[in-house]
Amino acid sequence: MRPELLNPLFVEATKLRGVGPKVAAALDRLLGAPSRPARVLDLVLHLPISVVDRSTRAKIREAPRDQVVTLEGRVREHLAPANVKAPFKAVIEDETGDCTLVFFRSNAAWVEKALPIGATRFVSGRLELWDGRLQMVHPDRVVDAEAFATMPLVEPVYPLTEGLFPRVLGKAVETALERLPDLPEWQDPNRFVLRGWPGFAEALKAVHHPKKAGDVGAETPARQRLAYDELLASQLALALVRNRQVVDDGVPHVPTGAISAKVEAALPFRLTGGQRKALDEIRADMASPRRMLRLLQGDVGSGKTVVALLAAASAVEAGTQAALMAPTEILARQHHARIAPLAEAAGLRVAVLTGRDKASERAATQRGLEDGTIDLVIGTHALFSETVAFKDLGLVIVDEQHRFGVAQRLTLAEKGRAAELLVMTATPIPRTLVLTVFGDMDVSILAEKPAGRQPIVTLAKPADAMEEVVAAVGRAVAGGARVYWVCPLVTESEHTDLVAAEDRFRALEAYFGDRVRLMHGQMKAAERDAAMADFASGRASVLVATTVIEVGVDVPEASVMVIEHAERFGLAQLHQLRGRVGRGAAKSFCLLVYKGPLGKTSEGRIEMMKQTEDGFLIAEADLRLRGEGELIGTKQSGLPDFKLALLDVHGKLLEEARREAAGLVADDPNLSGPRGPALRMLLHLFERDAAARLLQGG
Repeated sequence: MRPELLNPLFVEATKLRGVGPKVAAALDRLLGAPSRPARVLDLVLHLPISVVDRSTRAKIREAPRDQVVTLEGRVREHLAPANVKAPFKAVIEDETGDCTLVFFRSNAAWVEKALPIGATRFVSGRLELWDGRLQMVHPDRVVDAEAFATMPLVEPVYPLTEGLFPRVLGKAVETALERLPDLPEWQDPNRFVLRGWPGFAEALKAVHHPKKAGDVGAETPARQRLAYDELLASQLALALVRNRQVVDDGVPHVPTGAISAKVEAALPFRLTGGQRKALDEIRADMASPRRMLRLLQGDVGSGKTVVALLAAASAVEAGTQAALMAPTEILARQHHARIAPLAEAAGLRVAVLTGRDKASERAATQRGLEDGTIDLVIGTHALFSETVAFKDLGLVIVDEQHRFGVAQRLTLAEKGRAAELLVMTATPIPRTLVLTVFGDMDVSILAEKPAGRQPIVTLAKPADAMEEVVAAVGRAVAGGARVYWVCPLVTESEHTDLVAAEDRFRALEAYFGDRVRLMHGQMKAAERDAAMADFASGRASVLVATTVIEVGVDVPEASVMVIEHAERFGLAQLHQLRGRVGRGAAKSFCLLVYKGPLGKTSEGRIEMMKQTEDGFLIAEADLRLRGEGELIGTKQSGLPDFKLALLDVHGKLLEEARREAAGLVADDPNLSGPRGPALRMLLHLFERDAAARLLQGG
């Protein structure tokens, strides 16, 4: 149960004065979620991103141009428009000169009332020189002397949405701040006193009421305090989850090495040093009485699948079963096709289980899992089904973790008695994000690529050069190459000028004939499988696709990747797509086709792609260019959507929060000590309620 003290923050924003239906609808769009409307808490945690500084005051002729200034002047005249489309103007003056105030599409009656002729008014806005005259278009503030005496000269600027005006949002935030209860201090007194950090409520008010431009900056004591609160809540939740998972019902799974040795002997290559180190760490975890919670992070083509198979072999050697879960049926069947021959050589009994299996096939697989005649099952979400049971599931391997929620991977792990959990991702993640997403896990990294991987030549071409790109693809196809052509949409939309996959398919089909196939997520699974099978076998030379091919698709003969509208993709996604080529003996190319002119961020992405194939360098650059909120797609990936912490700025605070959280849980696993009640309050405040429920009496 949430502490009663926090209840005023979790009521709907409509309970605040001044928030009517129209404002509420706009707040819901800006701060709400699909399952709930905007709340008081959302307003309190909606921090300003900059300020409007109105503190520059000067006489009219002496005031600086092209910046926000505040002028005092007497209203000399009104200049009514000659027609309804022309602006209404008013002229103010002082002893140095005059300034024209311009109001487009304005209510003339309002202007005349706000600026009565002969009255003294204070106006604030951007001062410009237009056609030899000083003017201010739509002043932000027009007030008399009494109102000016209480007007803040530095005002916060908040992110907005359509239909929500700055002043309306500002008033709503002010009213929400009045609801802040007197909360207990959950931070270690030494930390925030020594650093000069304010208390939680004091820090919020300082950021919402800036006195100067720098007061909303991420490095200020107030912002650092707020960021650390949010990061500590996140890391404390992960530490509690990890503590409960690894300690409860841990069972050692000690491998003998007999089956693994046979798998290794069947491999056409030698393991890399990174693969051996990762396997040593995995096997040590399995032999421990604590449950394994390990992330295997490897760049595109680093050999994670082989590590997964050898880990599964180790689980079977220890007398249990293993399950490998993939995010798509294509990837699950591809894993099965790659693993089956190696498993057969080692005597491992492998099956595949997906939502498309025939009833008789599914029933046979389920019987094999229940009676133990299947050692390793490879499947999709179908493995979550209540009808799927195991004789003794000892190891769960989850591929492409960012496509599954934490709850999903835990559901599968619960199908076995203290099943070990190995999570794999081919999406290189900066260290700061590893800590936020996988902070409950130990991490193994595959940094090197197996022998035989080809470097990929990356080139960028403007969309205007499309004929040249198609001609180059034609030459590659004539030489026996297979080509991926990726488009960002399935069908063309009237709201965008992006070229759609179906349109590109028709254009290339006219050029290459029946050597082209189309594959996207809206097609039936059988149609997708047929298109991929034709491409893999060589019956087709060009596969036009959406990002459905981003993860795991493996056709060694494919040596050319064309990514259309490359400027619309994030760096991590571009890197994943490029990783579909360079897997065979042929020299490989990636063509990034962009529509100019490029913005600074898009240009930076494309340059980074041309400079390096190192996924970890690319991931760090992606974090710098986009910020953590967009990286990999927060809503789709399970990445925490931080409101107060900026991971590219507060990375050191994150590591500090992780260390403190680990120490807190080690010393006081139920948070029952002196700081316990306040720390539980922190978990509920930042909506880590699931972690709070793990606590006895929580």
